[in-house]
Amino acid sequence: MSDRPTGRIGGAPVPAPGRAEEQAELLRRAAGGDEDAFARLYDATSGTVHGLVLRLVRSPELAAEVVQEVYLMAWQQAGRFDAARGTALAWLCTMAHRRGVDRIRQHQRDRDRDQQYESRRAETPSDSTWSEVEQSLDSEEVRARLGELSPLQREAVCLVYYRGCSHRQVAEHLAVPLGTAKARIRDGLNNLRSALGVRQ
Repeated sequence: MSDRPTGRIGGAPVPAPGRAEEQAELLRRAAGGDEDAFARLYDATSGTVHGLVLRLVRSPELAAEVVQEVYLMAWQQAGRFDAARGTALAWLCTMAHRRGVDRIRQHQRDRDRDQQYESRRAETPSDSTWSEVEQSLDSEEVRARLGELSPLQREAVCLVYYRGCSHRQVAEHLAVPLGTAKARIRDGLNNLRSALGVRQ
């Protein structure tokens, strides 16, 4: 009998009966602790499982991690495989699909959290440069050195540090884009640090 795959399962090839039975037997032996059988099962199925995961996560590095996790789960849970409910390959692909989807959701949650953090930080007027300036020199000298900044930079810096405005409020007050307001504040602080001789 040919061992060429026939049909598809969720995008994954369905093995011919002979191959399916052989893989089921390898998985049953793996459930009993047969590492050689599990290695043979991995060699026979990992290409298909990896292809399925890669199509889901679209990252070779992440796909490799997911596949490793799937086969670790398969080794630990081999005793749960039930040949009456499907082939060994289908069982592995089902786990791979679920794990891949979990990783996608986790990645999205992490990205959303990072974006929220960056957004909150952008709205926070505190700045390490300003802290360095305040800690190293008295406020009178700071005020004197502010006069050495360009009018645009000085206005932006003063709005943040003397009136407590957020970067967005500075942009609205000056009627400029948020990025322009941030650049004026950043450049003003850098120039102020240089004028005061605060070391980087």
